[in-house]
Amino acid sequence: MSELSVVQLIAIWVVPVLLAITVHETAHGWVAAKLGDTTAYMLGRLTLNPLKHIDPFGTILLPAMMIMLAGFALGYAKPVPVNWSNLRHPKRDMAIVAAAGPFVNLLMAVGWALLIRLGLTLGESAEALVYMGVGGIFINVILMVINMLPLPPLDGGRVAVGLLPGPWAYQLSRIEPWGFFILIALLFTGMLGWLLWPLIEFCISVLSSVSGLQAHQFMLKLNALMGR
Repeated sequence: MSELSVVQLIAIWVVPVLLAITVHETAHGWVAAKLGDTTAYMLGRLTLNPLKHIDPFGTILLPAMMIMLAGFALGYAKPVPVNWSNLRHPKRDMAIVAAAGPFVNLLMAVGWALLIRLGLTLGESAEALVYMGVGGIFINVILMVINMLPLPPLDGGRVAVGLLPGPWAYQLSRIEPWGFFILIALLFTGMLGWLLWPLIEFCISVLSSVSGLQAHQFMLKLNALMGR
């Protein structure tokens, strides 16, 4: 495939991005329902309809502003509501609910890797499928790794609060109102990339081998998807 046009880039990215966001959020609600809290179900959030999970600011406006101002994007979907008091074992179960999102991102990344393998088997006629798989691996790995940072309100922060002893969990939970601002500061100072990129590279390396692509082939296709 020659240099990708804007229309081709949008067509390739839209399915992986929407699936990564909607399945991530739906997983939180589905696991919460299994553990006793049906709040997300009652509010119609146990759905793969992306319109139910899009946050006008976090999913659309913030990424667009960051692309224009900084050349990269960071955003979030509308969080699935979970009433911890309805859970059978609130502290433990909140950690399980939080971990569900990054876990399904990992499963989706593996699924996209297998789809790439299928596309490679089919040959040039399925090259768009290979590109879509590369995008799917990348977006899911990014969401998984960032969300597992032990920083409330990210999923990793909620997992840490659920696992830590009471006093430590309380102190960590107090960071939550400032968590997103801390994340932005880490991003703009370059510390976020310094902390997370080695893990992201490792995950991509493993998944690219599962897909049948060499690491350099994967990066060439990813760079094309990033317009580089």
